Amino acid sequence: MRLVGEDTFAAFGLPGTPGTDEFWAAARTPASIPDGDGWTTLFLWRGSDAASIDFESWSEPVPLARFGDTDCWYAEVRMRARLRVTYQFRVGEEAYADPFNPVGAGGDRSIAATPDAPAQPHWPAVGADGVLPLPRTRIRWASEMLGGRRTVRVHPAGGGGPVVLLLDGDDWLYLHPAMTAFDSAVASAEMPPVTLVFLPAKDREAEFACRPELWEAVRDELLPLVAESGVTVELDRLVVAGQSLGGLSAMYAALEFPELVSRVACQSGSFWWTSDAMGAADPLGGPVGGAIAARLREGADLSGLRVAFDLGEHETRMLPHCEAVEVLAEQAGATVRVSRSASGHDRVGWRHALLRDVAWALESA
Repeated sequence: MRLVGEDTFAAFGLPGTPGTDEFWAAARTPASIPDGDGWTTLFLWRGSDAASIDFESWSEPVPLARFGDTDCWYAEVRMRARLRVTYQFRVGEEAYADPFNPVGAGGDRSIAATPDAPAQPHWPAVGADGVLPLPRTRIRWASEMLGGRRTVRVHPAGGGGPVVLLLDGDDWLYLHPAMTAFDSAVASAEMPPVTLVFLPAKDREAEFACRPELWEAVRDELLPLVAESGVTVELDRLVVAGQSLGGLSAMYAALEFPELVSRVACQSGSFWWTSDAMGAADPLGGPVGGAIAARLREGADLSGLRVAFDLGEHETRMLPHCEAVEVLAEQAGATVRVSRSASGHDRVGWRHALLRDVAWALESA
């Protein structure tokens, strides 16, 4: 922490005494300054009660310090180079977006990016109070195979084309504006027109585990409903896009349901997963590559699979698991693309890879 005094935050472009009306009128954070091979980033909160910052899957919560007896709370956080991360302020039991940051992710989250983080074309900056557009087409799916009801939304980007099944669909509807981003990418001719199908999860740990129920239900229940809505579903052009446990599930489907899933965009797949990993003290401490790598080592023909793998540069413990699956998939005959994004295990870091890798998966479609 810096010493309290006049112009404490001038280095961050915030002159004046913290806590004054003049200071708050000019406050725009997070703000970063170079610090060795990374950055020091200033975060501000205005209030009377103690607050902390929660970063998504990147660091432990960071407490804020109070500037004297003012209503200014601040933290100077050391951030590695090339980092984009989701965060929120915690005051007691309540969570808030950053009121000084115009870039949000849902109503109670914000997005911070170091100055050297690569741009994310096509993803508009949406404030915490912004309302994201929703697709007009809604499918009410009462699944006998999975149980329960869920709403699946369908959007024809550029007029529609090959189906792109977005796992964790509600996150891409309500936290990150995927509909707008895909429309923009199609309009820029960076991908062909596609039909987005936003599939929400009810119980991620159960549905995205390496079990057949989800994919049998997608094949036998959901895709017929999508076709009934007027969408042409061509299985040889279907792309499944999944992140984390969703990426694990997409790769499982490619192995066990190759007639259904032959094109995959996988970001930060949870390839540490085994049937007993979730209850372990260290879920990532098990066999390298988890159940998927073990299945691939048994022998598999993935010659019909086109799969793009992406992983955050800062996901050091995930790296060996993902590398093992990437190598084994290619050895099994899959056409593989591998990349690394400027993020940790965070959906905001997967956004650019999602567009790019879906477009790549559709090449030769």
